[in-house]
Amino acid sequence: MKNGVLLAILSSLVFSIMNALVKAVSFTIPAAEVAFFRSIIGTVIIYFMMRHSKVAFSTEGIPMLATRGVLGALYLIAYFYTISKIPLADASILAHLSPVFAIILAAVILKERMSQQTIFALPLAVAGAILLVKPFNYSNYSVYALVGILSALFASGAAISIRYLSKKHHAYEIVFYFLAAAALVSIPLMWNNFVVPTPLELFYLVCIGVVSLLGQVVLTKAFTHENVVVVEVVRYIGIVFNAMWGFLFWTEIPDMLTVLGGILIISACIALSRKKQSPIVEKAKLAKSS
Repeated sequence: MKNGVLLAILSSLVFSIMNALVKAVSFTIPAAEVAFFRSIIGTVIIYFMMRHSKVAFSTEGIPMLATRGVLGALYLIAYFYTISKIPLADASILAHLSPVFAIILAAVILKERMSQQTIFALPLAVAGAILLVKPFNYSNYSVYALVGILSALFASGAAISIRYLSKKHHAYEIVFYFLAAAALVSIPLMWNNFVVPTPLELFYLVCIGVVSLLGQVVLTKAFTHENVVVVEVVRYIGIVFNAMWGFLFWTEIPDMLTVLGGILIISACIALSRKKQSPIVEKAKLAKSS
């Protein structure tokens, strides 16, 4: 098995561990607070990485950097909230909708043309999302699943801005603004519901920040060893890892609608990946895992 494939599998495993840690701590710590700790720890780490690599902060393009940061922050908070409310596998599947939204936004905002293959694949993804949300059997689950879809939309919006920013700004700076903005946006959301973490909960929160950074490093190495399309297709194994943790620790068993919806969404995304990969789709996938 190629090194790039192994690294892609490893990154999926690492990110699934982060998701499991988020799920575990979210039973007592609000999602916005979890996002704050994840972001503030990441901000400190990425700042020292910038210092080590001698990456200076830009004096231009600040509004767009801030916009990317806020969109990424909203994605992170919405995703963590979704993880805290619905099974891990379901939240993971919904997060994989971000490339689909990125294609739609690219067509609307950047006027990129959709291929026939894309036009065929999009309805599959929409049908899969409908099955996961279960609107015909309305419940609190449906609302939480909609927040999961919203997180994918925010991730795709961040991808649009990343495509623009990557031409003039270092990746470290873009990530710094994302994490710093997430920390700032989280503060008012957790202000009235702040829970002082126990030593064990604080350990989980620190692990979330460190593990997420480790996952990003491994994922970046995977992209340097293997074709983007191959890496992204392999990373769908992350849904299996999330389902495994959900079953082992919380006895979460996906129902038939979740399985069918997941198959449709994954099939649609793989179909989109088989065409020549659009830069905006690549950025969406990287934004989702940032």
